[in-house]
Amino acid sequence: MSGQGTGKPHRSRYGRVAPPLTRREFLRDVAATTAVAAGAVTLGFLAYSDDPVRREDAVVHRLPDFRVEPAATHPMLAVVHGTQPEPMVREAVARLGGIGRFVQKGDRVLIKPNVGWDRQPEQAANTNPEVVGAIVRLCREAGASKVWVSDVSLNDPARCFVRSGIQAASQAAGADVRLPGANDFVPTDMGGSLLRVWPVSRFFHEVDKVVNVPIVKHHSLCGCTLAMKNWYGVLGGRRNQLHQDIHTSIVDLAQAVRPTLTVMDAIRVLKRNGPTGGSLGDVAIENTIIAGLDEVAIDAWSLPLLGLGADKVPYLAMGEARGLGTVDWRSLNWVETQLG
Repeated sequence: MSGQGTGKPHRSRYGRVAPPLTRREFLRDVAATTAVAAGAVTLGFLAYSDDPVRREDAVVHRLPDFRVEPAATHPMLAVVHGTQPEPMVREAVARLGGIGRFVQKGDRVLIKPNVGWDRQPEQAANTNPEVVGAIVRLCREAGASKVWVSDVSLNDPARCFVRSGIQAASQAAGADVRLPGANDFVPTDMGGSLLRVWPVSRFFHEVDKVVNVPIVKHHSLCGCTLAMKNWYGVLGGRRNQLHQDIHTSIVDLAQAVRPTLTVMDAIRVLKRNGPTGGSLGDVAIENTIIAGLDEVAIDAWSLPLLGLGADKVPYLAMGEARGLGTVDWRSLNWVETQLG
């Protein structure tokens, strides 16, 4: 599947639905709709902005499908154990067919780690910066024209990116760090049963490929935050409203954002008091990377690291029912490697 969206605009009860944006189209639309951004869509977007609006002028966009086609010659899931994050990331991606399968010369790539919290790397509340840096370098080696690292943080974004080590690691590897501001969100049709139209970071509308880089950690509401839940970090607005039906919202998000590749960080695992953590006593060293194309399977593989079974995490079965992947990861073509 191509990273470029296709399809003709059509009408919906939220406004005019447009196909995915090119950068030129996005800049044109922002100029035309800045003063009328919110209020033409759902309550979530209404709650996000107080700007005046003319309902008929709102333009609602859709995210591209960023996936690549599965290949029978390559595993769907690669698990690597070791002690050095970068060689582990490289081995996992190589097992899946190599970075050239996912990123081609000239591609604009967005890397989406979990950078939600003002925490240091040792506290395991955010993705390991060495994992992020390794993925940036792989994308650069593949010839990507732009590599962006971005997330919608819950604590102060500047502090989150600095204290997590992700800003320094990303920039050292050749990426631009993009911190979305108040005007960097566009109304996006998420197409979910709960999550309909919502403000989404514009950076996801301006790239060809997306790499999801979550961390394995406990979550007080849904038991865990893994690959599928990491997509909360594309949203603006009052996204805590979605916690009222958190499992449905997670599945809606995973259905809306279909990444090119997922690389799960299980170097350090936050086993308790997530998602924010804080105590080193809640962190376990697992020294594992799980990469693949099936986010349901990746999440299911990761659950035992938190002492959970799939029966305790309803969103996994819900995601499988929607065709997003399989809970039974053993049924896939998968490979496990130990690096010295």
